[in-house]
Amino acid sequence: MKYYIYIMTNKPTGTLYIGVTNNLVRRIYEHRQGLIDEFTKTYNLKKLVYFEIHEQIEIAIQREKNLKHWKRSWKLKLIEDFNPDWTDLWETICN
Repeated sequence: MKYYIYIMTNKPTGTLYIGVTNNLVRRIYEHRQGLIDEFTKTYNLKKLVYFEIHEQIEIAIQREKNLKHWKRSWKLKLIEDFNPDWTDLWETICN
């Protein structure tokens, strides 16, 4: 099984949300449809701008925790290195 760390936003350099899931397509769909009553719905975080894949859930969870404690500037650099134009990656993962 694969596990995913992902980052959602509402606009380039906007509010960020970091999550972990074992089904990236389903989870991003839930965020985009507003099916989850939490932070992402409140701040309209519907753009997937970053993700990474892990083979072990323990590693994915630890990575998520680490990223959440990073300085904002480090998170922005991580996203910009992976996705310089802050493109919504939803179409990329759906195909």
